[in-house]
Amino acid sequence: MNTLEALTESEKNRLHITAIRVMQLKRHNGQSLIKIETDAGIYGLGEAGAIGPSVRAHLRDYEPMLIGQDPLEIERLYQRMTSHMHSAMAHIPTISGIDIALWDIAGKVLNRPVSTLLTGRYREQIPLYCHGGARGDWQDKAVWRDYAQELKETFPGWRTVKMGLPLPEGRYEGARLATMLSPSEMFAIGQGYENAREALGPDMDFIVHCHNEWDLPTSIGLTEVLAPSRPLWIEDPMPVPYSDAWKFLKQAARIRIVTGEKLELPRGFYPFLANGALDAIHPDLAFAGGFTGCRKIADLAEMFYIPVVLHCVGTAVHLIADAHFGASVRNFVMSETVLRPGSFIATMTEEGLNVVEGKLAVPTGPGLGITLRDDIMRDLVAEDETYWA
Repeated sequence: MNTLEALTESEKNRLHITAIRVMQLKRHNGQSLIKIETDAGIYGLGEAGAIGPSVRAHLRDYEPMLIGQDPLEIERLYQRMTSHMHSAMAHIPTISGIDIALWDIAGKVLNRPVSTLLTGRYREQIPLYCHGGARGDWQDKAVWRDYAQELKETFPGWRTVKMGLPLPEGRYEGARLATMLSPSEMFAIGQGYENAREALGPDMDFIVHCHNEWDLPTSIGLTEVLAPSRPLWIEDPMPVPYSDAWKFLKQAARIRIVTGEKLELPRGFYPFLANGALDAIHPDLAFAGGFTGCRKIADLAEMFYIPVVLHCVGTAVHLIADAHFGASVRNFVMSETVLRPGSFIATMTEEGLNVVEGKLAVPTGPGLGITLRDDIMRDLVAEDETYWA
């Protein structure tokens, strides 16, 4: 019997799911919020890795499985939803948001933070990394000096930033698989990142961000030209699904190789891990299976001694869920965030976000430990959305 099952034994069938609501915000990055209501007046919050209309459409499949059910039977509900394949495959981004909300309910019922229900805490705060990159000519060292100063003023004490490739406008075409870079383009990329290293100094780490667009020779070439600037890793260099090309890249690379933000459930990560194709995995809690699915992914990664980093372009709900997950995973490293000064993400909750020098404190309240501010949220709802429809 796991921790949650033992704690909820006396609570079985005390409350039941009555409704599942969805809301998309104006600035949503392709995600939406989920709210699960119960007949005990307790509700749970989650974030799904899909837009509101898509999640609502998929809820037509999942509501019959959930309405009237005990929300504390999380593992059973997770297995039922993820194994649903008729007349369509399970939609894991929707299930992810549902699962996060169910864990929020469990924590509120038991008066415990989600992180203590998962495994207990290994840490009380999690490191974050931000997004950035110089604006202008990457071959100009003065441009990088100005950017480095701006970055350190905007994110004081933060240690890691993720940056893209300095390519001409229109050079990258989304969803166009396995394209190639020329030697001259790769040389310019390498030189640009050497300028970045010089400007940022030895105390700042950076991640080189791709979008699953390059072929194997290009990906190997990028690791060669980037090696002198000592990036933390290169992310998503090749197309999403596993092939032996990923294993060959890992064998040839002079820097760490990381992917995972578009992979779902343990089965999506297994071939990468079993074939020794990655140095770390990068799942997204709102896309890969919520707490339940990502705990299974983290346990699988630990068997191969592979660290876990979280992808996150979501709201405060997503980020706080990451904090609980990161606190409960031994081989966790850090989480991505789009949080920055003045962001609406910081104003969404009554409790606020406690971030000091790039580290987010894990809430200690029941469940996720957050309460959304109704006055703020109503102004954030997308124009074609209804408040908690």
